[in-house]
Amino acid sequence: MDELIIMRDARPNRSDAIKNREQILKTASELIAVSGVDQVTMSAIADAAGVGKGTLYRHFPSKTDLLAALLDADQRNLQERTLAYLREHPGQPIDNLHWFLSEALAFVERNLRMLSGMEMVLPGSGAYHPAHGWWRQTIRGLLAQSGAYADADYAADILYMMLDPGVNYYLMIVRGYDFDRLRYGICQTCKQLLS
Repeated sequence: MDELIIMRDARPNRSDAIKNREQILKTASELIAVSGVDQVTMSAIADAAGVGKGTLYRHFPSKTDLLAALLDADQRNLQERTLAYLREHPGQPIDNLHWFLSEALAFVERNLRMLSGMEMVLPGSGAYHPAHGWWRQTIRGLLAQSGAYADADYAADILYMMLDPGVNYYLMIVRGYDFDRLRYGICQTCKQLLS
């Protein structure tokens, strides 16, 4: 009888599991923002989140799985905000395109440490990631709506490649460009393509 009680207490109920997962993600994000991906261990995340290592590994079998979950959450947030923004601003494809390019670039900047930890910072490596495929689709759709460039596919590919994590790692880390300069540059490139 005692074993049954211990077993029941040892397993968190569904709400505890969800709470633990959210706490792990929040803690990991905060630690990575301060120390970087390479410096943050799974043990440090478990300790800071106040969960056991077994709980951490039950939710995220590897550090790569944890990083992927963090990126997925931010990617979903960007997609939801984009859809809401486009619904609120119909008939303004060029303005909407500039907004989206700025938001996607902010995603790359915000997650550059995690992307580097997942080896997605080699130029072109992020371009083939399925999660980013909707970025190109959004860019292409807004370009087609504008009717401002005859070859919307080519223009979409150029702008999409400017969002590539590898390209932006080079620009931000190696070249030292700040976010405002990169945002201005991608929007100016967009204007020049469409002029």
